[in-house]
Amino acid sequence: MPKSIISEGKTTNEAIEKGLKELKVSKNSVEIKVLEEKKKTFFDILAPNVVRVELTVKEGAVQKEEPRKTSEPKVVDLKDLEEGKTKLEKFIKEFISAYDSSITYTIKIEDNSLFVKLEGEAANVLIGYRGATLNSMQTIFRSVANKGSDANIKVIVDIDNYLESRRKTLEDLAFKLEKTVKRNGKQVKLEPMSAYERKIIHLKLQDSKYVKTYSVGEGERRRVIIEKK
Repeated sequence: MPKSIISEGKTTNEAIEKGLKELKVSKNSVEIKVLEEKKKTFFDILAPNVVRVELTVKEGAVQKEEPRKTSEPKVVDLKDLEEGKTKLEKFIKEFISAYDSSITYTIKIEDNSLFVKLEGEAANVLIGYRGATLNSMQTIFRSVANKGSDANIKVIVDIDNYLESRRKTLEDLAFKLEKTVKRNGKQVKLEPMSAYERKIIHLKLQDSKYVKTYSVGEGERRRVIIEKK
């Protein structure tokens, strides 16, 4: 029976490439069926988008050998950051013009990353429930900054100092859960969080004498587990 898998991506091409990599075959060796694809308008850009495709290996197809990786990942330099900043600034200007021109922004190069700060009453809506919309926007901004480049520029987005407020909330939560787990010995599984938020929990409890933390799950479903030592 022909081998089939379902692959997901932000675009059809990305979903296909992921599937081909998993199957280790060329595009000519599979039959492709698009299962789900949502077309977006500019105003939907912050909504998550998933394209699902089904790849079925044709009879007699031969798996490809994985090429050896001989080069190190490109180190991000100042030129990459400046170019990324220029691309991102153009995109943000267009976005603000279409969304709400009362929003102000700054983009700074710090710690080999791009820090974007949005301010204004209208910007607060872009935070979303527990930062979900902000995280999606951060992913989009990172894609824009890295478009057409083999660099991997890190982009951090903050809105009206939300990140600092969220950090304090998560640290307080970590402290309370440490005491809870210490008292009853039961494992606690937190809700899915971004890598930034998971790091806050891990760092807050890394020196705890009573609990340990680790992450489970993939992608947007990845979450922190706190359990007794």
